[in-house]
Parts: sequence; structure tokens; C-alpha cells
Amino acid sequence: MAEVLAETERLILRNWRPEDRPVYLAVCNTEAVTKHLGGPSSEEEIDAAFGRIATSQKEQGFSFWAVERKSDGVLLGYCGLRICDDAKRPVYGEVEIGWRLREDAWGLGYAKEAAQAAFDWAWANLDANRVVSFTVPANEPSWRLMERLGMARRQDLDFAHPKFAEDHPLSGHITYVAERPLS
Repeated sequence: MAEVLAETERLILRNWRPEDRPVYLAVCNTEAVTKHLGGPSSEEEIDAAFGRIATSQKEQGFSFWAVERKSDGVLLGYCGLRICDDAKRPVYGEVEIGWRLREDAWGLGYAKEAAQAAFDWAWANLDANRVVSFTVPANEPSWRLMERLGMARRQDLDFAHPKFAEDHPLSGHITYVAERPLS
């Protein structure tokens, strides 16, 4: 299994290493970073997520990859692709792009750079006709990034997240779609 999946001028998107887990817990499982996700996860939930990532990488050849800054080797978070595996979502079975970066990496263009690399990888390696992403309306930085990446809002694909009660502020999710570029 390849260690590095994609590179940009400033970033490496790679498979996870065991030493990444404590760093990820310290810098990405914080109140600020998880504000629009329901708050920090338990260590058991993090371990389960890392298990799903490893399974996705092994079975699909892609996952939410670790994002490392080239200049100093610092783990910034993750960005990558996965198959949406929740049948309660209208995008079930589709390729989803997602990202989560540590707070001190926000506003520096890293998320866009990593996401563009993930898109480039998807279009070169997958036969998917589109890639989807979703977030809560309150997460304006995330959906604005989707727009800067050329994704289009698809209200017909919005949904209530099954993790939250329908009247919970984090229940309603908006969906964006990127269609495969014409070659």
C-alpha cells in the first residue's frame, strides 16, 4: 500500500501512521475543530474511525488521508475520499470528499490545497461521475470552500443527519456536488 497518495506544493496526503493518533487527538479532536460535528469524540469513537479509514484504504484504495505539512512534517489533520455508507443519506454509495484540519492551520489555504489534490486523485483513479460533500448550514467556512472548489449546492440532496434528532441544530445537512470534469 502506497504511503503517499498525493502531494502538493506544501502538503503530503498519505496513509496514517500509529504515531499520528495521539497528535490527531490533541489537535483535531477539540471543541473548536468539532464544533459543527457534535463536539469531541471519545477515544473509542476515534479508534473506530481510524478502523474505518484503514478498512476503506485497504478495500477501496482511498480514505480520509493524513495531511502533513512538507516544511516541518506536522500533521495538520485529514482530507480525502470515502464511500458514503449510510443508507439514510440521499448520497449513499457515492464518493464523498471531506476534510478536518487543526485550528492553527485554518485560513492558510491548506484545506483547499488538500481538497484539490484529493479531487485530482479521484478524477484520475476512480470512475465516479461525481463527488459529494455535506455539512451543516452554520459551517460557512466549509461550504464556502466547497464553492471555491467548484462544487454546486444541491438542495434536492440535503438531509437530516441520522446521528442527531431532527430538531437538533446539527441535524440539517446541506449537500454540494462536483461533477466529473469533461476531458
